[in-house]
Amino acid sequence: MAIKKSELYSSLWASCDELRGGMDASQYKDYVLTMLFVKYISDKYKNDHYGAITVPEGATFDDMVELIGKPDIGDKINKQILYPIKVENRLNEFPDFNDESKLGKGKDLVDTVSNLVRIFNDPSLDFAGNSAEGDDILGDAYEFLMRHFATESGKSKGQFYTPSEVSRVLAKVIGISPNNATYQTTAYDPTCGSGSLLLKVADESGKNITLYGQEKETTTANLARMNMILHNSPNAEIVADNTLSRPAYIENDGTLKRFDYVVANPPFSLKSWSNGVNIDNDEYNRFSLGTPPDKNGDYAFLEHIIASLKNTGKAAVVLPHGVLFRGNAEGEIRKNILKKGYIKGIIGLPANLFYGTGIPACIIVLDKENAEHRKGIFMIDASKGFMKDGNKNRLREQDLRKITDVFASQEKLPRYSRMVSMTEISDAKNDYNLNIPRYIDTQEAEDVQNIEAHLQGGIPEADVEALNAYWKVFKSLKEDFFQADRAGFVSLKVPASELKTTILNHPEFLAFENQVKEKFASWIATQKQDWSALAQGDHPKEVIAQASQSLLRIFDDYTLLDAYDLYQHLMAYWSETMQDDVYSIAIDGWKAGNDYQRLVIKGKKGKDGKIAKDKEIAGLDGVEGRMISSQLLISIYFADLQAQITEQETLVETAQARMTEIEEEQSSEEGLFADLEKVNSTEVNKLLKATEDKTAIGIMKEYVAQADSIKKANAQIKDLNSTLEKVVLAKYPTLSETEIKDLVIVHKWQAHLESALSQEQVRIGQNLTQRIKELAERYSTTLSTLSNTVTEAETKVLAHLQKMGLLC
Repeated sequence: MAIKKSELYSSLWASCDELRGGMDASQYKDYVLTMLFVKYISDKYKNDHYGAITVPEGATFDDMVELIGKPDIGDKINKQILYPIKVENRLNEFPDFNDESKLGKGKDLVDTVSNLVRIFNDPSLDFAGNSAEGDDILGDAYEFLMRHFATESGKSKGQFYTPSEVSRVLAKVIGISPNNATYQTTAYDPTCGSGSLLLKVADESGKNITLYGQEKETTTANLARMNMILHNSPNAEIVADNTLSRPAYIENDGTLKRFDYVVANPPFSLKSWSNGVNIDNDEYNRFSLGTPPDKNGDYAFLEHIIASLKNTGKAAVVLPHGVLFRGNAEGEIRKNILKKGYIKGIIGLPANLFYGTGIPACIIVLDKENAEHRKGIFMIDASKGFMKDGNKNRLREQDLRKITDVFASQEKLPRYSRMVSMTEISDAKNDYNLNIPRYIDTQEAEDVQNIEAHLQGGIPEADVEALNAYWKVFKSLKEDFFQADRAGFVSLKVPASELKTTILNHPEFLAFENQVKEKFASWIATQKQDWSALAQGDHPKEVIAQASQSLLRIFDDYTLLDAYDLYQHLMAYWSETMQDDVYSIAIDGWKAGNDYQRLVIKGKKGKDGKIAKDKEIAGLDGVEGRMISSQLLISIYFADLQAQITEQETLVETAQARMTEIEEEQSSEEGLFADLEKVNSTEVNKLLKATEDKTAIGIMKEYVAQADSIKKANAQIKDLNSTLEKVVLAKYPTLSETEIKDLVIVHKWQAHLESALSQEQVRIGQNLTQRIKELAERYSTTLSTLSNTVTEAETKVLAHLQKMGLLC
C-alpha cells in the first residue's frame, strides 16, 4: 500500500521529539536520518543479492528491533549493524548511538534509542514496495527533514542544506536535460553539503549522469552519501575533504578533473579559505584570473569552479550579492572573468532565503561554450518574488518557474529581466560592475499626488490612464465610469459605494469572466481525460509537470490574469493534497479510493513499537479514505442525513443562546436565579415548583423547555450520527472505479481548482475597485471645502465663547 507523503513526513518529524532537548537539531538530524537510512535499505535490499546496496546478514533494521530494551543497545547498534553497513558500502562514520553526552546515561540512553527504533518500526513505514517507479518518495522525505533540521538549527547551522527551490533553479538554468545527458556526462559540486544540488541535476538529466561531490565536513558528507542512495543514485562519488586545499578529483597528469556541469552553493565569504592553499603558486593553476583576498573566499570558489569546467562546460553558482560589485582584487578578477566571456547570466535572489545567513544572494550562470563570442549577459532581478515561511523567505513555485522560463527564453520583461550588452557593462560609467539595479530598475512607478486636484477636486486623467491594462480588456468601462470635468481631470459617474457591484456586473467584466471560464473548462476537460487514465505504475511527477505546463500555456496571453498565479494555486494544491492522491493511484490504482485504512486506533504500542491488531474505529473522525474523506462522501451521497444533523445542531445552538440570555437576565441580585448556586434545568425546575408568580413561571418554563429541546435534539443528533457512520463505512467498499474517479477528479480536484480560479477573477475586480475608490476619496475634499469647514467651526466656537461671556 502507498504511504502518503504527508503521513510519512508527519511520522518522521514526530520521531525527532525523542531526541529534542538533549542536543541541537544539527546533531540529532544525524541520528534520525541514519535510522531512516537503515530502515529504507533493509526494506529495499536485505534480500536482494544484486541490489545497489549491500545489507549484511545480522545488520538489518529487524536486528535493531531485537535490541530494543537491552542495556547494550547503543553499543550493539554501533558494532553489529552500522559498522558492517559502513564497510560494505564505503560510507563514512555514522553517529555514535552509545554517546552518553548526547543520548543520556544508563537507562535514559537505552530508553531513548529503543523509542527511536520503535517509532521506525511502524507497519506504515514499510518501504519494501512503496516507491512508485521513477519517483523518490524517501528521498523527498529526506529533503523534508533536512529543511526542518536547518530551520531548527538556526543561524550558521544550516550549511548542510540548500533550499530545494534554489537547488531546482540551479539545475534548470545550466540547461541539462535527458536529451543532452548520457552516463558519460559528469556533474560536480565542490561544496556538496547534503548533495541536494547534485540530485536536482540528476533529476533534470533523467538520471543519465555521473555525479561527483566533495564536502569538507565528514558527517555532512556521510549525509550526502546516504542521500544519493535514498535517491537511487548509489554510484555517486562523495569525498570528505577540503576542496580548496585538497581537491579530490585530479587527473593522472596532476591537473584538475574537468566536468560537463558544476553546481555549487559555497559557504559565503569564507574567511579561512586560504588555509593549506598555496595562493601565490597554486599547483592546479586555479587563480590565473586573479588572486582572491586572503579573508574572503567567494572568488576562490568561483575560480576553482571555472578551472573545473570543460571547454564546453556549464555551471550555476550561488554567491553573496557582493561578488557583483566589490572592488580591489575582486573587481579585477570579475573584470578578467567578464573579458573571457564566461558569464552567461546573473539572477538576483530575495534576501533571507538561506538558513546560514540573511544577506541577499545571486546565481551566477557560467558557460564556457562559445564564451569568446559572448556579447552580453542576461540579467534577472527576482528579488521581490517570495513568500514568508516562519522567519525566513522562500521562493514560491511560481517564482522559480518564472525565473527558469524567462532565463530559458531570454525574454525581456519590464522591471524584471533584460540582456545587458558587454559594451554597457564595460563602459566608463559601469566599469565592469555587475550590480543588478544598475541595469534593471525594479522600482514601481511613484503614486504622485496632484496638487491641483487637491485644490479644485476631480480625478487626474493621468491616474485613470495608468489603469490602461484594465481599459484594454474592458474597453467601454472607462466611459461608463468617468466623465469629463475640466481639462486634464474627470469625475466619477458612479457613486463610490456602488463601484464594486457595478464592475462585477458590467457586461464586459462578465464577458471576460466567461472567456476565462471557457479557457479553464477546455483545460480541465483535457486534464480529466488524462487523470481518468491514470493507473498503477504511472509517474506522479510527470502528471503534475504536464498539467502545470499546459495551464501556463493556455493562460499565457491574458493581461489581467497572471498565468503564474494560477500555476501557484495548482502547485500548492499538488503539494498539500493532490500528490498524495496521485501517489496512491500510481501504487495501488483507483481502488485506493474505497480503502479507508487511516483509522483512529485505540491501544498502546507493544515493546516492538507495533499496535495490537484489535482496531476500534472512533466515529467518523477516525475514518479517512486514502483519497476520499468521509466528508466528501457525505456531501455527495448522504447530504440529506447531514442536513438533518445540521438542522438539529442549529436547534441546539438557538436554544442554548436563549438559555444563556435568560441566565444573564435573571442572575443579577434581583433576578429569579440570584439564589441558585448552579443554574441548570434541574435547579430551575425545583424553583419553578416552589413559585406562584405567573411572570416567573413563564420565564422558568421557557428555560426548562429550551433545555428539554436541547436534550431531545442531542439524542436525535447521536442517532443520526450513528446512522451516518454506518452508511459511510458501508459505502466505501462498494464504490465503483467510475464513482471513485468522479469523486476524486470532479468533486475534489476540479472543485478546488475552480475555486482558485474564481478567487483570481474576484481579485481583478477588487483591485480595480480599490484603486478607483482610492483616487475618488483622495481628491473628494478640496481646499475650499476644508476652508469652509474650518470657518464654520471657528464661527460656532466664537459664538459659544460669547455666550459664556469670555469674548466682548
